[in-house]
Amino acid sequence: MRTLLKTLAVGILSTSFIAMPNAFAADKKAKTATQDENIEVTQHNVTNEELAAIYVLSDICPKLVKNDEAFEAGYARLVKDFLPDSADPAAELKKLAKEKSFKSVLKEAQNDAKKAGKAANTGVCEDVLNYQPQN
Repeated sequence: MRTLLKTLAVGILSTSFIAMPNAFAADKKAKTATQDENIEVTQHNVTNEELAAIYVLSDICPKLVKNDEAFEAGYARLVKDFLPDSADPAAELKKLAKEKSFKSVLKEAQNDAKKAGKAANTGVCEDVLNYQPQN
């Protein structure tokens, strides 16, 4: 059961990259079709598992992708997308990674990244390299 949860936690980030464009496109179509209706938009609650997975990317990706500047820019966009209310989301995530209550979640994300292997991690890192928020 725990292994399944770990696998799901790692998959969250990859799935969000795939699902985000479709979710936002559907949301735009709904807004256009129903301009006169009040649509309640609920913001996605970011989990510690998602934040831990994102933080782990900052550790593993610079070794896996060659374009450091492009990765840093994509990573900054990704972190800002997940922590939109933060003035400095990358610094906030680094601070969170040092908190004792976050250590176990971070350790699980690190172990999941190790289990995923170089090829899978490289693919996710390349997604981060090209990450564009869907506004």
